[in-house]
Amino acid sequence: LDAETGSLVVRFQGQVATRIPLAPLERIVIHGEAVLSARLLATMWHHDVGLLVLSGRHSEPTARLVGRPHDDAALRLLQYRRAVDPEACGLFGRRLISAKLAGAARLLGRALVLRPDRRKPLGDAAATLARLQARLGATDGALDRDALMGIEGAGAAAFFRAYAMLFPQSLGFAQRRRRPPPDPVNVCLSLGYTLLHHIAVREVQIVGLDPLLGFLHVPERGRESLACDLVEPLRPHVEEWVWRALAERRLRGEHFTYEKGGACLLGKAGRQAFYDGFEPMAAVLRRLLRRMCRELAAELRRDGQSP
Repeated sequence: LDAETGSLVVRFQGQVATRIPLAPLERIVIHGEAVLSARLLATMWHHDVGLLVLSGRHSEPTARLVGRPHDDAALRLLQYRRAVDPEACGLFGRRLISAKLAGAARLLGRALVLRPDRRKPLGDAAATLARLQARLGATDGALDRDALMGIEGAGAAAFFRAYAMLFPQSLGFAQRRRRPPPDPVNVCLSLGYTLLHHIAVREVQIVGLDPLLGFLHVPERGRESLACDLVEPLRPHVEEWVWRALAERRLRGEHFTYEKGGACLLGKAGRQAFYDGFEPMAAVLRRLLRRMCRELAAELRRDGQSP
């Protein structure tokens, strides 16, 4: 991969395979081995083009470039001030969890229209989400992190019990499992979440915030906690896309293989099908995350002006 006269140049076996204008690019995702020129890396950094490198077989993130850091140190100081304010963190976290529960409930409602044969599990999960939402709304003050994460965990457990009922048994999906993903649904969820997280890290950094310092997720070495915060209400978008892609057979069983240890892998043809379908939704999620980051930055600046 190289940069020439404003274009990304892809060469394969010494021959130019394709040229892509760099100006509209927001990110490049690489699976497996590739050689990138220093000129391309410098151009990407200058234009804030993100880079995510994933291992070829397991699609695990191995490297990331998110563009130039923002130079507004004052905004980060305001972020740090909020991060040590338990009440402010609780209020922000409650908004995120409420939005995530609402998104999961909307997904279950749309699933019920298409799968009335799954009315009981979908209805039970929707009722649980409604009770958790009411619990959030019934509290006047801010809930602490542990209480909020407990509500989020209960909502996720109820959601995934119902979500699993939307897939045929042949796919082997019973629950959310991450490393290694044992079935096609978990493979697609993991890849979708990874891409969403990378978008969030890039948007957070571009607006001038610190991706490592969140308000809902506890700061942890090596984890972009603010990006983790912001993707929570957007996860239902990924979950719905995965369900529909498999239900409509845009992704099929033959796109996946299994290792001896039980890990499920998405093959080359499957990755092509995945990205072809995922990218239109990813553009929508980028806009949502950009707006969320800008609104958060504006909110922090307003707080900083308050006496």
